[in-house]
Amino acid sequence: MKVGIIGLPQTGKKTLFQVLTGSHLREQASPVKPVPGTAEIRDPRFDKLVAMYQPNKSVRARVDLVLLPKMEQENIAKGDIFKEIADVDALCHVVRAFSDEAIYHAEGSVDPVRDAEMVNSELIMHDQIFVEKRIERIELALKKIKDEKQMKELELMRKMQEHLEDEKPLRLLQLTAEEESLIRSYPLITRKELILAFNVAEEQLGDQALLEKIAEKCRLGKIEAMLVSAQVESEIVLLDSEEEKAEFLRDLGIKEPALGSMTRLCLKTLGLISFFTVGKDEVRQWLVREASPAPVAAGAIHSDLQRGFIRAEVMKYDELMEYGSEAELKKVGKMYLQGRDYTVCDGDILNIRFKV
Repeated sequence: MKVGIIGLPQTGKKTLFQVLTGSHLREQASPVKPVPGTAEIRDPRFDKLVAMYQPNKSVRARVDLVLLPKMEQENIAKGDIFKEIADVDALCHVVRAFSDEAIYHAEGSVDPVRDAEMVNSELIMHDQIFVEKRIERIELALKKIKDEKQMKELELMRKMQEHLEDEKPLRLLQLTAEEESLIRSYPLITRKELILAFNVAEEQLGDQALLEKIAEKCRLGKIEAMLVSAQVESEIVLLDSEEEKAEFLRDLGIKEPALGSMTRLCLKTLGLISFFTVGKDEVRQWLVREASPAPVAAGAIHSDLQRGFIRAEVMKYDELMEYGSEAELKKVGKMYLQGRDYTVCDGDILNIRFKV
C-alpha cells in the first residue's frame, strides 16, 4: 500500500517528503523520477504501550510513500506523471498556501483553493481521455463481434464518462463487484482516495479559515484536508530531544507534528487500521485492512499464524489503560477469547494461539 505525494512546483512537497521519511534528497529543483520512502506511524497508543511494557524492542508500523515529479505543464503534456500516479494506492496533494516573495509561484500568485481545483481538474481530464478512448475501442470491437462482457464494460464506461463530465471524481461513483472487476487493472486516477495538505506559514498554523473555506468541497469530493508547515516541521526534526520538540510544539500551539496527523490520514485513506502485539520482548504495531477477520490479522504477523490459527486472545486498548495491567483485566473478565469469525478492531491487542 503506497501513498503518492504530488503537487505543483515550489509547493514544499520535497521538504515535507524529507520530513516524513527522514530522507535527504540531492539538492535539485525536483526529482525527475519517483523517489520511494517510508514513514513511521506515530500513534500515541503505541507510545503508551511501550511505556507500560518496557520491552527490549519496539517496532512501529510504517506506510510507504513516494515523491512524484512536479506537476508542471511539460510533465502533464507528456503524460508520464499520470503513469506514475496510477501506480500508487492513494494521493497526497501538497498545496502551497504560504506567501514568500523569494519563492516564485507557477501561476503568479498564491491561491490554494484555485491550485487544488486546477490539479483536480487535470486528474479528472486524464480519466476522461482514458474513458473516451476505451469507449471508442469497445465500440469498434463490438462492430466486428458481439461480446457480452464488452457490452457491459461499454455501459459502465458511458456511465463513468457522464460522471466525469460533471467534474466529479470516480471515487464518488458507486460500483458493483462485477463493475469493479471490469476496470480493476485500468489506470483511473480519480478512483484513488485523496488528501489535501495545505503547506502554510508558521503564523497560519492555528488559523482554520482555509479548511473551513474548502470544507464543503472536501465533503462533496470525499477528500481529507489538513494544514502543515513544511518549514516548521523541518526545524522540529533537527531538535535533539523529545523534550525540546514537545516544548517547541507547545510554543507554536501545535498539538502534534505532521508525521502523526498525516500518517494517520494516510491510513484512513488506504482503509487500514492498527493492532498491537505486546510483551517484555517486543511491542509492535501492525496494519491490516478494515473489517479483517482475526486469521487475516494473524497472517499480517506471519503466514504460519494464519494457517494454523486456533483463536485470538484479545485485549481492548482503552480497557487495558483503564485497568492498568493484564492481570487486572483477567480479574474483571475483560480478556476475550475470539474465534475465526472475529473482526479485528482498531487498537486491538492480540495474542494469537495457533498450531501448524
